[in-house]
Amino acid sequence: MQKNKFLIIVVTGPSGAGKTSLLKYLPPEEFYISVSHTTRPPRKDEINGKDYYFINKEKFLEMIKNGEFLEWVEVFGTYYGTAKSEIEKAFSQNKHLILDVEVIGATRMKSYFGNSAVFIFILPPSIEEIEKRLKKRGTEDENKIKERIQRAKEEIKFAGWFDYIIVNDDLEKAKDNFFSIIKAELCRPFRNNNWQNILKSLIYE
Repeated sequence: MQKNKFLIIVVTGPSGAGKTSLLKYLPPEEFYISVSHTTRPPRKDEINGKDYYFINKEKFLEMIKNGEFLEWVEVFGTYYGTAKSEIEKAFSQNKHLILDVEVIGATRMKSYFGNSAVFIFILPPSIEEIEKRLKKRGTEDENKIKERIQRAKEEIKFAGWFDYIIVNDDLEKAKDNFFSIIKAELCRPFRNNNWQNILKSLIYE
C-alpha cells in the first residue's frame, strides 16, 4: 500500500489493556477510529455504528466470502472484523485512520499495510491489573474473565513484534507516550508537504 500524508495507526493489546480509554483522547476532527463488525450482541449503552457494527453470523461469513475485511478473527465463538471500507471513510474525511483491532488481526494487517502503517501494542502493567479491569466492567462472568486472561497471556507474547509498546500503568503517562508517537510519525518527511517544499527550495534555489 502506498504511503501518504495521513497516518494509519494499528492499535492493539489484550482485553483490559485500556485501549478504548486511550483512544478517547484523540480529537475526532483529526482522527477517524475504525468501527469493527462483530457477531456478539451489544452490551448496555453500546450503539450500533459507533461502538461496533452488530451483525449476525450469516452476514459476517458472507462478508468474509466477498473479501470485504482487512482482517477478521473468531474469539470464543464470536467473530470480529475490520472492513476495508473503513480506510476510505477516514481518508474521504481527510482524517488519520486509527484501527483498534484484536492482536491476531493486527498481525495480519502487517501483510496488508507493510510499512505504511504504524503498529502500537498497549501493554497492561500486570495480569492482576487485567483481571481487575475486566471485573470492573461487569460485563462477563468469572469463566469468561478466566478465558480472557488466558488469552491475554498468549497475546502478550506478540508485543515485541510491534513498532511501539506503551505500558498503560498510568493513563496520563500512556496518553503522553501515545501522542509522542503520533507527533514523531507526523514529522516524517513523506507526510509533511511543508517540509518537502522547504527542502526543494533549499536544494534548488
